[in-house]
Amino acid sequence: MRWHPPGYGGERRDPDRVKRDGWRDQGVLAISIDDERLSWPERELVQQLGEKLYGPRNRDPDARER
Repeated sequence: MRWHPPGYGGERRDPDRVKRDGWRDQGVLAISIDDERLSWPERELVQQLGEKLYGPRNRDPDARER
Protein backbone atom coordinates (compact mmCIF):
# COMPACT_ATOMS: atom_id res chain seq x y z
CA MET A 1 0.00 0.00 0.00
CA ARG A 2 1.58 3.30 -1.04
CA TRP A 3 -1.06 5.66 0.37
CA HIS A 4 -0.68 6.81 3.98
CA PRO A 5 -3.12 8.92 6.00
CA PRO A 6 -1.78 12.39 6.89
CA GLY A 7 0.76 12.14 9.71
CA TYR A 8 1.54 8.46 9.12
CA GLY A 9 4.38 7.09 7.08
CA GLY A 10 5.96 9.05 4.31
CA GLU A 11 8.95 11.33 4.73
CA ARG A 12 10.08 12.38 8.20
CA ARG A 13 11.07 16.04 8.68
CA ASP A 14 14.30 16.90 10.48
CA PRO A 15 13.98 18.78 13.81
CA ASP A 16 15.15 22.13 12.38
CA ARG A 17 12.48 21.92 9.69
CA VAL A 18 9.81 21.26 12.33
CA LYS A 19 11.02 24.28 14.32
CA ARG A 20 11.12 26.50 11.21
CA ASP A 21 7.62 25.43 10.17
CA GLY A 22 6.32 25.99 13.70
CA TRP A 23 7.69 29.52 13.68
CA ARG A 24 6.41 30.41 10.23
CA ASP A 25 3.00 28.77 10.51
CA GLN A 26 2.08 29.24 14.19
CA GLY A 27 4.48 31.79 15.66
CA VAL A 28 5.95 29.19 18.03
CA LEU A 29 9.68 29.48 18.68
CA ALA A 30 11.71 26.49 19.93
CA ILE A 31 15.32 27.34 20.81
CA SER A 32 18.01 25.19 22.39
CA ILE A 33 20.02 27.04 25.02
CA ASP A 34 23.11 25.32 23.56
CA ASP A 35 22.51 26.35 19.93
CA GLU A 36 25.92 27.34 18.57
CA ARG A 37 24.37 29.77 16.10
CA LEU A 38 23.52 32.11 18.99
CA SER A 39 25.96 34.57 20.54
CA TRP A 40 26.48 34.65 24.30
CA PRO A 41 24.05 37.58 24.86
CA GLU A 42 21.40 35.81 22.76
CA ARG A 43 21.80 32.59 24.80
CA GLU A 44 21.49 34.61 28.01
CA LEU A 45 18.29 36.22 26.72
CA VAL A 46 16.85 32.79 25.84
CA GLN A 47 17.73 31.51 29.31
CA GLN A 48 16.16 34.53 31.03
CA LEU A 49 12.96 34.19 28.98
CA GLY A 50 12.74 30.47 29.71
CA GLU A 51 13.21 31.02 33.45
CA LYS A 52 10.68 33.85 33.48
CA LEU A 53 8.03 31.79 31.68
CA TYR A 54 8.72 28.29 33.03
CA GLY A 55 11.00 28.57 36.06
CA PRO A 56 14.57 27.33 36.46
CA ARG A 57 15.87 24.39 34.45
CA ASN A 58 16.61 21.00 36.00
CA ARG A 59 20.38 20.66 35.93
CA ASP A 60 20.19 16.90 36.60
CA PRO A 61 19.73 15.14 33.23
CA ASP A 62 18.04 12.17 34.97
CA ALA A 63 15.50 14.36 36.80
CA ARG A 64 11.94 14.28 35.51
CA GLU A 65 9.17 16.85 35.74
CA ARG A 66 6.78 16.05 38.57
